[in-house]
Formats: sequence, C-alpha cells, structure tokens
Amino acid sequence: MSEVVVDIAGLSKSYRRGGERVQVLNDINLRLVRGDFVALMGPSGSGKSTLLNLIAGIDRPDSGRLAVDGIDITSMSERELARWRADHVGFIFQFYNLMPVLTAFENVELPLLLTALSKSERHAHVTLVLELVGLSDRARHYPSQLSGGQQQRVAIARALVSDPTLIVADEPTGDLDRASARDILDVLESLNAKLGKTIIMVTHDHLAAARAHVIRHLDKGVLTDAIERPRPAVSA
Repeated sequence: MSEVVVDIAGLSKSYRRGGERVQVLNDINLRLVRGDFVALMGPSGSGKSTLLNLIAGIDRPDSGRLAVDGIDITSMSERELARWRADHVGFIFQFYNLMPVLTAFENVELPLLLTALSKSERHAHVTLVLELVGLSDRARHYPSQLSGGQQQRVAIARALVSDPTLIVADEPTGDLDRASARDILDVLESLNAKLGKTIIMVTHDHLAAARAHVIRHLDKGVLTDAIERPRPAVSA
C-alpha cells in the first residue's frame, strides 16, 4: 500500500476583503502518496496558489485537517511551523527569488546555514545538487550571469539541498521560453522518477501539467476529479 504523505480533509479557507469575506477554498479533500507528481490547474483566482501555500505551511486554513507525514501542521505554533518548513519543504517560485549578490553555490547553500552541518558537509550537499541539475560549471556565477532557465535550475537545487519531504512549485515555467521551460520540466521529472521526490506544481501550462502523474483542477475553490497517467518506476 502506498504511503500517504499529504492528507487533507474538509479544508476551507477564506479571506476578508474590505467588509466582505471571500471564500477561496471550500471543503477540499486530497491525498498524495510518496513519489507523486501532482499538477494543480484552474483559472486565476480559483485557489491554486492558496492550496499550495496551505500545504507548504505558509498559510493556515480556517477549518479542516492538513497532515504531512502524519503530522497535523495546522496545530503548530508559528515557530514550530517555520522549523517544519525549513526541514520538510523545498520551494520553487516563478521568478526564482535568488539573492543577486550571491553566487549560484551560495544561493543553494542558504537553507543549510540554518542547520548543524559543517562547512565541508554543506559543500558536499551543494556540489551534489548542482550536479543533479546540470550546473556544476556555473557554481561561481552570479544570477545576472545566468540565463532564466539556469537561474530556475539554481532555485531547484536550493529547494532540493535539504532533502525535503515535499517540493512545491508555483508556476515554475511561467517566466521561461518554451525551450527553457522544457529543460526545467525535464529536471523536475527526473527528480521525481530517479529520486522519488514528491512534487506539487501549480501551473497554467497544459504541457507542463502533462508531465505530472495526476492533474487536479480547481474551480471556484472546489477540487474536481483527478486525471491520472501511469507513474514511472523509481530508478534504483
């Protein structure tokens, strides 16, 4: 039986806009198993990024259960949640969010500076993930010296360096040309197939969504039935 990594039941979220309360997510039920690659699709304002932020522990629901690896993260304090995110979630954003004054190596190393790893251990971790995303020869380059696709690969390496339980990606190809987007999707697909990484990706791009095992659509805060394709076997 597959191991459930994300278990969501009856999840709802609303925001106050002026004097009005706007319902963004309504009674969401979702289960992800380890090694899933899931794409969340839907029109703007449908709640995709809100659901992603809830799963990543960036935001809190109004009601419902949200457990990751059997831990209900909705009951955590802000400090506990920050520590949990650092240990368990790797973030990939549309606009990379790299520090321009740091090299690729230093950007990837940032999450490890909060750990107890020694300098040599951090160096080994960063070197490994830069190799995994094909950027070993760009380690000492600054973001301004890299293409958009290369910057996004640095961001993927940074998300991967702490060996997170989940990788959450919000429109990871949205700012890239088609060729660069294809390269990034190849990297994500490889991380999922070869390393068994669980990936949750918000995207408007049907070609990007087609790389996922499961496509879920959100419409006015309601999750529709899943569209699934065969999962590749994880490489030894």
